[in-house]
Amino acid sequence: MVIKNVNLETVCGITSVLPDNDKPEIAFAGKSNVGKSSLINALMNRKSYARISATPGKTQTINFYNINDEMYLVDLPGYGYAKVSEKEKEQWGRLVERYLHASARLKAVFLLIDIRHEPSANDKMMYRWIVEQGYKPIIIATKLDKLKRSQIQKHVKMVREGLELENDPKIIPFSSVTKQGRDEIWEFVETELGE
Repeated sequence: MVIKNVNLETVCGITSVLPDNDKPEIAFAGKSNVGKSSLINALMNRKSYARISATPGKTQTINFYNINDEMYLVDLPGYGYAKVSEKEKEQWGRLVERYLHASARLKAVFLLIDIRHEPSANDKMMYRWIVEQGYKPIIIATKLDKLKRSQIQKHVKMVREGLELENDPKIIPFSSVTKQGRDEIWEFVETELGE
């Protein structure tokens, strides 16, 4: 995918009306601090278009990035951040649920998991929940550059077993530092879009 132009077109908060887009959407879910904004920036070939923050839980909205006027990358609010009230967490959850139910153009959901750690209870819940909404999440194992090469397979296995994945779902190890995995993610997206 050659990125010619990127536009943060729509930002939806808890009370927003979700856009009725006419282009395919690819959504990204993951807990706070898993590197979602860094991944989206890497995919868009931009340094800091998606806001990266030292404070996890910064993305509290659904952000729709229009790519080349052909498709949207959709950044969903991060989950599992402790310093947010239960009420806020519930509101984010309902916002994400509303989006997954309502979007007629959503083609795929990527779920980001930190490759260094076993999937958390929140990660497992999110995985099952995406499946229950009728999607087959593709797992992106982030922060790959933090591991030695010899550890990668063991950690991929840990993620697979932690989420109780069958052999089917794909796990793409990814690093926003080295960009390893970026092309594989775009290949998958282009396949989903039928290009």
